[in-house]
Amino acid sequence: MRVFVYGTLTDPERVETVLDGRPPAAYAFGGDAMLEGLHRVDGEYPTLAPGGTVDGRLLSVDEPGLERLDRYEGVDRGLYVRVSVPVDDGDDRAAVYVGEPARLGIDERVDWPTGDSFADRVRTFVTRHDVTVHRTG
Repeated sequence: MRVFVYGTLTDPERVETVLDGRPPAAYAFGGDAMLEGLHRVDGEYPTLAPGGTVDGRLLSVDEPGLERLDRYEGVDRGLYVRVSVPVDDGDDRAAVYVGEPARLGIDERVDWPTGDSFADRVRTFVTRHDVTVHRTG
């Protein structure tokens, strides 16, 4: 599975620390990329908001690695939601973590479409607005 990373997980040492454990997780950085349709906003932790672009990297991980990334991002606690978006280099997709602005100390106003949950609102936006990862390196 490929993951578009744009914050702390762009740092190879952080990734190594997060993915360390048993069973071993396999991972590899796949080069620079840009996410079109969302932009970065910063608070206590970075997240994404509708519109614009954000630079980052592609990271390939196996299933144990993806489970560790989910834990790191607090998916089970509703801190971040993992969504799937297309990558422009074929039929592949990449996971993207989007954090709940109210829980991350984001001062900037962030408007997502209406929906039953934060995850629903993010999924609705990325589907309707053709959010896409473009390889740049």
